[in-house]
Amino acid sequence: MFSIADMEKVAQIKEKYPTGTRVKLIKMFDDYAPPEGTYGTVNFVDDIGTVHINWDTGSSLGLVVDVDEFYKIVEQ
Repeated sequence: MFSIADMEKVAQIKEKYPTGTRVKLIKMFDDYAPPEGTYGTVNFVDDIGTVHINWDTGSSLGLVVDVDEFYKIVEQ
């Protein structure tokens, strides 16, 4: 069961990474991760807070906030 704090954290992640947001991978702790420095576009954030990415390499592996290292690309 998820606590209210967990649900609030997921809501914050969904707000920070809406569909279409661009991100850049620093490091992902997964054997199937795209190369470091790869860019991608957020497809959606699921109900446990995984940020699902369509990577520019063609992969669609999700990011785990507070585990994987990545940052949001801010358009100017």
